[in-house]
Amino acid sequence: MAVRLNESGYDHARSLVKDGRVVVDERDGWSEHQPSTREQNAFIAEHGMRAYARWHLGIDDQQDEDNKGRYKFPYGDFENVHRCALLAAESRAGQRKYTDIQLAAAHLHGMLEEIRLTQAAHSPGRRP
Repeated sequence: MAVRLNESGYDHARSLVKDGRVVVDERDGWSEHQPSTREQNAFIAEHGMRAYARWHLGIDDQQDEDNKGRYKFPYGDFENVHRCALLAAESRAGQRKYTDIQLAAAHLHGMLEEIRLTQAAHSPGRRP
């Protein structure tokens, strides 16, 4: 299996994070937050496979371009980037030695951590 970084997906994720389209959720929330098969199919029907691909950090070059299985390491729900998805992608990519994907997920995770810390610093009731 030849899995590599999906540059357009990575660029899309960075753009979404910069625009504040993020969910700073808990580590283990991705199993509940990830789009269902029905939601994935509806998104593809409405927006096409190219748009679907942009929501993934990895591409399996051995799979056909029109196969959902070609796209690995999802990072969001077709609206926002999820912290829990990035943590899952970072961990799984590391386990499988997909260093480029692991580093991309870690970078995006770092961007979300900055947002999380900024939100915490400005939340009501926080002590100076």
